[in-house]
Order: sequence, then structure tokens, then C-alpha cells
Amino acid sequence: MKNDGASRNSPEPPPGFRRSDFRKVSENGFGDRYNAYAYSMAWFADHLFVGTSRANLHLLKIAMPFVRIDTWPVECLHDNYTPEFEQEATRGEIWKLHPPSGQWTRAFQAPLVRDAEGVEFSRDLGYRGMEVYQSPRDSAPALYAATWSRSLGTGPDILCTRDGVHFDVLPKPRFGTGDRAITFNAIRSLTAFRGRLYTAPTGATKGNVNASGVSRVYATDDPASGEWECVNDPGFGEPPDVLTVYELAVAGGHLYAATMGLSGFQVWRTDGEGTPLRWEKVVDRGAGRGALNQIGGSMVEFRGALYMGTGIQNGGHDWRNKIGPAAAEVLRINADGSVDIIVGNPRDGQEPLSGMRAGFGNFFAGYLWRMGVCGDWLYAGTMDWATILEFSDLTGKPSVAAKMIADAGVANFVRVRGGFELWRTADGENWLPVTRDGFGNRFNYGCRTITATPHGLFVGTANPFGPRVAVQDRKSGEWRYEDNPAGGLEIWCAGSPNQI
Repeated sequence: MKNDGASRNSPEPPPGFRRSDFRKVSENGFGDRYNAYAYSMAWFADHLFVGTSRANLHLLKIAMPFVRIDTWPVECLHDNYTPEFEQEATRGEIWKLHPPSGQWTRAFQAPLVRDAEGVEFSRDLGYRGMEVYQSPRDSAPALYAATWSRSLGTGPDILCTRDGVHFDVLPKPRFGTGDRAITFNAIRSLTAFRGRLYTAPTGATKGNVNASGVSRVYATDDPASGEWECVNDPGFGEPPDVLTVYELAVAGGHLYAATMGLSGFQVWRTDGEGTPLRWEKVVDRGAGRGALNQIGGSMVEFRGALYMGTGIQNGGHDWRNKIGPAAAEVLRINADGSVDIIVGNPRDGQEPLSGMRAGFGNFFAGYLWRMGVCGDWLYAGTMDWATILEFSDLTGKPSVAAKMIADAGVANFVRVRGGFELWRTADGENWLPVTRDGFGNRFNYGCRTITATPHGLFVGTANPFGPRVAVQDRKSGEWRYEDNPAGGLEIWCAGSPNQI
């Protein structure tokens, strides 16, 4: 459960952003509560750009029937691919903020397209990754955005804008797998390194949003050509339980690639030199935790090392593969390839250097979803599935925790404990909480993006509990759906130009 103090031996470091420094700069999904996740975020052309994903819980019910929730949290009025659902709910958007004026503008909305059978649907459900990169044909850096496409579509695209106003759809990325046809539908990471742009197809159709089935890294110096070169052996030559390359990051002159695997993630790195690239494995089997560290997720360089957050897909409980539930960890990969447990469970003679167990002591922290650096501080945000308990029947559940929560009252528990956590550290080992309740909104169950800009630190939430949410009548026990004024993603900001 949650530990309300800072970690051990933690003298107050130089000031960083506290809860009181943050202010909400957008709510309710930019006025449309189908905008559920602040999926990606980047600073470009004097604006903050935010790519959304839409109707996540609606689509989860359709695509992942193996995920079990007793009362579905949101009202699902339309079937998938119906005209109403496609027009109202599924068209991914990109928004931009001009901080000096506080003005938000919708910069892009996914178009409706048709398949060979004439079915009309949104081409993009969301925009999962963004990167600023300058190719040889670009006269200046441009913003590139990767899409999450529909199952009926033709696979993910990459968008490019050079002025922040006009978005071009680049030629379809050609990711030849070389062995079999894979229906990719999502790209999660775009990362610039040594003059090239790197990516890895992360999702596939049929509910495999995090597991493409192919663990390959691709690179190009000319995204506009559509030509991408595979720069690793499939799965790095490892056993087939490596399901995908999940995240890419740059630190200490290396490109790091973290995988998702049934026996735990791996981390590989390359210096980007030579042909073919030379890859070195620095983490195996979830850093000794096995399947409970299924995903190597968020990664960021801080004080000369690579910090990373782990997780288990589907909020910390992979129903399909029967992994979890378990809370996530924070690990540190040092320049020499050694690994430290920063926040996590002890093993192999190692204690967490922060003194804090997995999830910062919170069992419900299923992902360390995003990390970011601002000034001299590292920030880490969680995904907290405690809010889902509000829609779960804990009566008769065998676990001690379920019985305790049921006795205390689920609604009261969620009201106090729901919402993601955001933590900060100045030295990488001693952590202080920024918020432990989703900035006061229990429906903000995830910290999805963290980005430092000249105008402060921006945090984007995951809040798919809209437009209408399930509410239980306290007397009758019956459920009904009501408009949710707290639903839809939010954007929060701390700081000013003088603080970064």
C-alpha cells in the first residue's frame, strides 16, 4: 500500500516542483471527453504539441474480452465501426498550446477513410509517439508523429509537420519482417540518434496493442522515403518469448532498446557505429524479477545513467498471459552496464537503494508509465489501477487485501487512494511525492506524458472515464451511467521560463 513519507535518509534537496507549483491548463479532453490519453507530447515551433488517443475503455471492451471488470466503467452506446462511433469517438487528435497566450488549438484530426468493402472508419485512433528530427532533406528540424491505426486499416503511418500547422502523411513505412506477414497497427517510439530516426512496431491487431510479435528495430535517415532498415537480428537472436521492442531511448552515447517478454524484459544497447550495428545485452529476465517485470517501459537519461520504469501490460495484470498483478519498479542502468534496483523488491542480495518497495510502496502502481527530467530533477509517474476497484465486486474475493478494502468500503477507498502518483528525485535515490491522487482527480489513473519546455514542466494524464461513467446507487446497489464532469485527459504545468 502507499507509504506517505519520503524515502530513507532524504534531506530536503534544492527546490523542485511541488504539488502547489502545478496548475491545470486543460481538462475534459480539450472539451471532448472521448480524448482519453495524452498519448504523446513534444515541444516544437514554440508550441507544446499533444497527441491524443480516443475512447480507450470503449475499445478495450470490444478488443480485449479477456479483461474482466464486473461493471464496465463507461457507457458504450455504439458498436465498433458504426458511423456514430467512428464520427464521435475514434478520430485521434493533435492539439497545440501557445504558452504565453494560454491558447489551445486543434492542429490535426484523423480523417475518415474507407476499406475495400466500403466501411468508413477513422484512420488513426491516436498518436503514440512524437520526435523532433532533422533529415537531410529537411532545412530545419521537423516534428514527426507515429500513429495507432485501426484493425481494418493498412497499418501505422508517420506524420510530419515542418511549421506546426500543416501535417503531411509520409509514404507508408516499409517494415519487411522477412519471414511472415504481421499486421502491425501501432508505433510507440520514435527516437533520433546519430543522424537517424529509429523506431519499432509495437502493436498488432486483435487486441495486441503492446505486442507486435516481431522484435525488430528499424532506422532511416529519410522518413519521407518510406524506406526503413532493420538494424538488429529478429528478437536479438533470443528465445521467442520476446514479444516486441517496447521502448527506445538515448543515454551516454548509446541507443537503448527495451523489450517486452513473457519471462521478463531485456535491455540491449548499441553505440550506433558500424554495419551491422553491434548490440550488447545489459539486462535480462526483468532484471532478475522475471515475468513480474514484463515490460521495460519508460526510459530517460539522468545524471549519467539510464533510469527506467517497468510494468505489466493491461494496468499491471496481464490477463491473457496470466502474469501479475504486481507493482512496477524503477531501475538504474549505469554506464558500465551494471543495474541497480532503485524502487522495487529485494532479490539476489540487492535492496532497493531508495528503501521503497515496488510501486513506491503502492500495490496498485501497475506501470511506471513515464519519466522526465526538468532542471536538476527526475520525475516519475505511475499508472494506478485502484480506480478500477470502484467497478469491481470484491465480495467473496479470496485475497486479504480485497477483504480489507471491501470492509472499509470500496467507494471510500478509491476516493482516498485513486489517481496516479508523481514522484521526484534530485539524486536518483531519494524520492519525494508530488501528487498521490492524480492531482485531486481519481479518474486520472495514469501519468502518460512528462515534457520539459522553456515554459515549464508539462504533465499529461490518462483519463478514459468519459463521457459517461458508471455510478452505483448506494441504497439499491443498482448501476446507471451519468455524465462525468471529471472525465477526459488533463494537462498540468509547473514553472516558468526562469525555472528551466
